[in-house]
Amino acid sequence: MLQHPYQLYDYHVWANDRLFAHLEQLPKDAFHAEVKSVFPSVSQTLGHMYVFEQIYMFVLAEVPNEDIFPKIPGWREEAQGKSVGEMRRLFDAAAEQFRDLLRRTPDPDKEMTIEHPQFGRLDTHFSDILRHVVNHGTYHRGNVTAMLRQQGYAGVPTDYMFYLLDRQEGQR
Repeated sequence: MLQHPYQLYDYHVWANDRLFAHLEQLPKDAFHAEVKSVFPSVSQTLGHMYVFEQIYMFVLAEVPNEDIFPKIPGWREEAQGKSVGEMRRLFDAAAEQFRDLLRRTPDPDKEMTIEHPQFGRLDTHFSDILRHVVNHGTYHRGNVTAMLRQQGYAGVPTDYMFYLLDRQEGQR
């Protein structure tokens, strides 16, 4: 069995894949349609998620802030105006890089210190930051479901329990 924090990341990728598969079945305009929500569109929500994934992948790789912060505008631009398929490819590439980082980090309890110029210093563990990435994705996938419902479309179940059921089915 996978180590629990790494299994949670596997769940996160599974849930994103389900969401993208669902979005690919909807009319193309649903992805960019303006709605009143946390973000003005599904595409902008996923763009935010993508930037966040990049930031925390670099944080977990212990890249210094002065090397991370200048990259953020480029990541935002990279995710802007993409189609569902293009955005999915960005997420797939980020997930592969993230999984490579996880393979190189065998100890999920590795201690880390994060320094943020606005929020201060946090002494934590690799696994805590990884859980934060997963929780952040869950939150925003919920936003996407609400946005789709505002447009008259159904969401797609991405709860952790469905992931476990799917994995169990795959083992039979």
